[in-house]
Amino acid sequence: MSTPKEHPMSWKYCGDQLKRWRAQAGVTREQLSAAACYDIESVRSMEAGRRKPSLKLLQVADELCNAKGMLAAAHPYLLPEVRPARSDAFFDVEKEAAACYFYEALHIPGLLQTENYARTLLSHHMPPVGSAIIDERLAFRLNRQKRLMEPEVLFSFTIYEAALHVSIGGKEVMKEQLHRLLEFEDSRNIRIQIVPIAQVSPSGLPGSLTILETINNEQYAYVETHMTNALHSEPQLVGALSRRHAMIRSQALNPRESAKLIRKTLEQL
Repeated sequence: MSTPKEHPMSWKYCGDQLKRWRAQAGVTREQLSAAACYDIESVRSMEAGRRKPSLKLLQVADELCNAKGMLAAAHPYLLPEVRPARSDAFFDVEKEAAACYFYEALHIPGLLQTENYARTLLSHHMPPVGSAIIDERLAFRLNRQKRLMEPEVLFSFTIYEAALHVSIGGKEVMKEQLHRLLEFEDSRNIRIQIVPIAQVSPSGLPGSLTILETINNEQYAYVETHMTNALHSEPQLVGALSRRHAMIRSQALNPRESAKLIRKTLEQL
């Protein structure tokens, strides 16, 4: 049996306020439905929070109920989050981490992505999102990259070679992205290592894996696969994932050899 879908609390709160304003003004659901050109069940679903209240319905209800803009003003708060709520905990820890160890199998890690590469990935999100959300998520991702400029924070990026060959955005976007990786070749706090295709372990194929360490020696593990992700803090599980990460990294080329492989891939584009 599948679990019923949980609708955002913002839908429920807005729908409840819509119903309260309508009742206070003596406006029936039938009157609101007719004025907004919605059927009764659609309005009922919006008031119950099962469906997102539309801007049109909020504007019509605002005028009918003399809400003086209070209902229409709710619309921006119903838009999708700039980033999935499940990722918030990870981003909070990442901002405070003293060391970040990333592993990615099929694309370049977010902190190393160029604007064009990142926009291409975000533009092909499934289910699709609007242009405004793409722009907001892109700005958030690029802003995260400022941490790379903090010399006291260690960043280790282990990337499966396949990510260098997956064409994201076409040849020019990939060239720009690979050049971006080479910019960090002489960095003191940023290490990029490539796991050659012939050397990858099956344990490195399922998805991305990140280990975060805080200044207080706390460890967290973040895993991400299709449509789901999780931040783990339970010591036994984090330890197991940390050892897996170490095993994958042990199969990678050193930073100098990795840079040579990136240059070779560039020449072949």
